[in-house]
Amino acid sequence: MDLQALALTLRLAAVTTAILLVIAIPLAFWIVSTHSRLRAPVEAISTLPILLPPTVLGFYLLVLLGPRTAFGRAWIHLTGHPLAFTFSGLVIGSIVYSFPFAVQPIVAGFSSIDTALLDQARLLGASRFRTMRSVLLPLAARSIGAAALLCFTHTIGEFGVVLMVGGDIPGSTRTLSIEIYDQVQDFAYAAANRTALLLVAVSVTVLIILYTWRGAYAGARHD
Repeated sequence: MDLQALALTLRLAAVTTAILLVIAIPLAFWIVSTHSRLRAPVEAISTLPILLPPTVLGFYLLVLLGPRTAFGRAWIHLTGHPLAFTFSGLVIGSIVYSFPFAVQPIVAGFSSIDTALLDQARLLGASRFRTMRSVLLPLAARSIGAAALLCFTHTIGEFGVVLMVGGDIPGSTRTLSIEIYDQVQDFAYAAANRTALLLVAVSVTVLIILYTWRGAYAGARHD
């Protein structure tokens, strides 16, 4: 097994998950607390990556990160190199691809909290930020943890977006899912099987943790 690919995959998943939580928590809070007409379009856009084929999403990300767009040209002007086919490009692609898996569980967690608690916090003079920090985050900790686990696992297993945006550069953009593809292309089925089993083991472990955590939480509430 390519240890470089393993290390890069884990680093990509960790960085992507951390950034997604920073973005998704305030966005989820805005979604559950706003009455703006923009709510529906924002929710639709945040869910869109689930519906789009990874190759379509990867293609448009590749175009966005390239020199043909204002964003791509500005990045090249600032850094001297394009975002496409770099680890930073992989992070951006992974954030977009896993975005729904961060936002939706947190929105569900915030929505399940009794609104009376939020009203009481406002009556006591708490700001929106303090309400989110002191009321919503502790009560929705299980949903936030679930979002983190789902984002981490989803990023580890992604293939289409990673291949389109990052290519197959050893030590830079080659992840475990791309390594499996390369092994199959080389007819190294035994090696591909070992790599695939590792990804399956990671996914099953995360799901066991998630459902065990949910069962323990449900049991505690019942007691």
